[in-house]
Amino acid sequence: MTSRLTRRQRRRVSQGIQYAVFVAAVVLIAVLADWDRLQNQFAQKDLASQLFPDIITIALRNTVVYTLSGFAFGLVLGMIVALMRLSSVAPYRWVASVYIELFRGLPALLIFIFVGVAIPLAFPGAEIPGGVYGKVALGLGLVAAAYMAETIRAGIQAVPKGQMEAARSLGFSHARAMVSVIIPQAFRIVIPPLTNELVLLFKDSSLVLFLGVTLDERELTKFGRDLASQTANSTPILVAGLCYLLVTIPLSFVVRRLEARTEKAR
Repeated sequence: MTSRLTRRQRRRVSQGIQYAVFVAAVVLIAVLADWDRLQNQFAQKDLASQLFPDIITIALRNTVVYTLSGFAFGLVLGMIVALMRLSSVAPYRWVASVYIELFRGLPALLIFIFVGVAIPLAFPGAEIPGGVYGKVALGLGLVAAAYMAETIRAGIQAVPKGQMEAARSLGFSHARAMVSVIIPQAFRIVIPPLTNELVLLFKDSSLVLFLGVTLDERELTKFGRDLASQTANSTPILVAGLCYLLVTIPLSFVVRRLEARTEKAR
């Protein structure tokens, strides 16, 4: 009987089965889950209301500051590494390649431990400017720069070679042509992946808890964990998660719009 169905009919049957399985799974979870227990552990309204305004004015604010500072440092360093990667000088390419492979291969947690422990041991008496904020910017930036460097490099190489040739024919030096012509076009190409990197950094900022922070320096994850431990309830963690979504969902939407616009322009 099935063999007599057309391809469109078989596709509809397959989709119908998949929808039925999905609905059955949702109903099964809804029936078996202990919603009263979940509500008691994760959705205490009175406890959630006590988190405000500190979760916004301290935790969310610090998370945003950590993210933006790490992104700014990573963007500058990533640009330098990308240009070194494209350099005609072999040692520059070697250093850039080693940096990219090293920091893309190591977990971000190890980078934070290195920044918080290894650097003070290696340079006694030296302090990273900005305290915890400087350490977070350095830790996030070192990780982000490795990915941004490859993104920027790909963007530069995606610019038609004729653009450089045209700039040189107008009397531009190679450096001026890169700054005035190639890099601006490359950034228009790589804006979507760079915005996506910003979303990832926003979540990676939770690693700041391994640096040891004061109450006024806590970000969302640290804030939620501390309050959850004090109250023996997971509602603060859920509220912290919702604050993350408050930022990441709009940013993800922006990424999709930028990608669609870039694809349309191409």
